[in-house]
Amino acid sequence: MNTETGRTVRFGVIGTGKITEWFLHGAAQDKRFEAVAVCSRSIGRAREFASKHGMQLAFDSPSEMASSPDIDAIYVATPNSEHARISMLCMSHGKHVLCEKPLASNAAEARAMAECARRNGVLLMEAMIATMNPNFDIVRDRIKDLGTIRRYFASYCQYSSRYDNLKRGIVANAFNPAYSTGALMDIGVYTIYPMVALFGRPTRVQASATLLPTDVDGQGSVTFTYPDMEASVIYSKIANSYLPSEIEGESGSLVMDGIHTIRSITYIPRPEAKSGRGEIIERTEIGHPLTMDEYYYETREFIDLILSGKTESCTNSLATSITTLELMDEIRRQTGVIFPADTMSARSVKNCGSGMEPD
Repeated sequence: MNTETGRTVRFGVIGTGKITEWFLHGAAQDKRFEAVAVCSRSIGRAREFASKHGMQLAFDSPSEMASSPDIDAIYVATPNSEHARISMLCMSHGKHVLCEKPLASNAAEARAMAECARRNGVLLMEAMIATMNPNFDIVRDRIKDLGTIRRYFASYCQYSSRYDNLKRGIVANAFNPAYSTGALMDIGVYTIYPMVALFGRPTRVQASATLLPTDVDGQGSVTFTYPDMEASVIYSKIANSYLPSEIEGESGSLVMDGIHTIRSITYIPRPEAKSGRGEIIERTEIGHPLTMDEYYYETREFIDLILSGKTESCTNSLATSITTLELMDEIRRQTGVIFPADTMSARSVKNCGSGMEPD
């Protein structure tokens, strides 16, 4: 879907961190995108950011931004712990919401967000770039060539720039449970969400993790069981890995250079079964070079949906987001990671549509 019209969609952004900068850079490649407003905790920071990006409006109150008639949609890039409350505040004012991953702190919040979107007749979509990548479409289309799928493996391990400070006793948001964060929430989600999008809900979850002094996970690994296959994922914010990701079938395999942003896909057909040394296998590159910024593709999908009058993405669906968080809730239960938000979900549900300012 690519709804090319003369219309533009006026966006506000909440959050002025690095990921918002990345989003704005990619989103600007869609000519229908118009950045008109920013909200930050500091009005001075908001005005500085607005000036830098040519925005007309600056706010230090999400409620004031959400009630502005000059904004059609809002990109939420706050700490994870605020995703649900701020997104629901925006939706209660009739704004479409593109919310950064993970969609919420837990599945209860995600379900409340989905209900709030339906109640207000607006679009809610998780900003999961991994599945918006055109090469993900190729993976999804070529799975049929692999025969019976037997294994999914995904790896995303990236040493955090904030981990050195943690070792010095300085706790950044990235390692503070008050913000619903940690390795699983920040980057593990990139390995699990595509799995759910491709294969649905597994029947069993087995997880392990390395906990840090702040009681969030620094790294983890999970095995998921499906009726006819297994899936394994690893993720870390305290060590790097350069392993590719792979989908293995009885008739062949697809090897991806990464799961966060797929830039290369290699198709490897299964050779004739033999014992001992086998023949050299012909490998075929089937991925396409990305001609646009990785954040462009999610923006294009989001704007296409708005201009088509649709309130849910088929790929980044609310069902996929909720299932992913249900699995992540179970992983945290098994590994002992608890967030303050886990006891606040009922309040988030209650506040949907109330116009209350997020804490």
